[in-house]
Amino acid sequence: MTARSTDTTQRGSAGKGPKKTGWQAYSDWANDHRKWLFAAPAMVFVGILIVFPLAWTLYLSLTDASGSVRAESDFIGLENYTEVLTDTQRFWPAVGRTFYFTIGALAIQMVLGMCIALLLWRPFKGEKFVRVVILLPLVATPVAVGMMWRLILDPNIGFANQLLGFFGLPGQPWLSSPETALTTLLFVDVWQWTPMVVLILLAGLTSLSDEPDEAARIDGATAWQRFWYVTLPLMMPTVIVAVLLRGIDALKTFDILYATKGKGGGSFNEVETLNIYAYGLSFDYMDYGVASAVLILFFMIIVACMWLVTFRRKGNK
Repeated sequence: MTARSTDTTQRGSAGKGPKKTGWQAYSDWANDHRKWLFAAPAMVFVGILIVFPLAWTLYLSLTDASGSVRAESDFIGLENYTEVLTDTQRFWPAVGRTFYFTIGALAIQMVLGMCIALLLWRPFKGEKFVRVVILLPLVATPVAVGMMWRLILDPNIGFANQLLGFFGLPGQPWLSSPETALTTLLFVDVWQWTPMVVLILLAGLTSLSDEPDEAARIDGATAWQRFWYVTLPLMMPTVIVAVLLRGIDALKTFDILYATKGKGGGSFNEVETLNIYAYGLSFDYMDYGVASAVLILFFMIIVACMWLVTFRRKGNK
């Protein structure tokens, strides 16, 4: 063996070092996986908080539980799901109202949010004051917002009809009419939650580089062309995040609807969404088995909507 090969072998053996055992080996392993070890307690805690309620609700949905969750109940399989899915009087209309409210509110909030975010994108005089004013609706709780708008839209003493009367226009039923109640509450939701969309989109706009917009400006592109072909494609990841957050939140809206219309979503169930329907089954009729089946189906709808949005995002890449 040559001196060079002997030297290489010795250096290789020295580099490996003695095999670590016991506490030192565990310490090195923990150091290599420290990000998972630090996050593990929180992940386990959140996992339990999610898995246990879902598993319990799924179990109740397969029983005839009613009156009290502690009372004895019998396993009835999918009978609750069959009853719910064949209910054309309450369940399917509630599904329709839920999607009408969610899609309508989300569409308006995204358009308004993008317009306001674009206006706030560039510095201007009084920018800080305008941003504070725009964020004011987020300060109040949804129940307080619902009660406030209930007073404003009251057909007799409400400010809204008084304002219409000042301009010579007839008063509107707003929340008291089954035809206008859900649409009115849709715009109340838009009023409160559009600032959240503005915050998300404005954060995305401020993170964009100015170079693509300047290049398009030099090439003679108009303001609309720069927005449609340059800014909006670059903003799509942020837009998808805003759609996911607000879409899921709008799907499960409860407080504003219940604070303004009460049990059953009104006398004619005019604003009864899936959340209101499940709440009534649970706390008004105490039919926990059917209510749990509604909630499981509602959960599946939310998961399906999230999957569709994320799948479309991946498909566009």
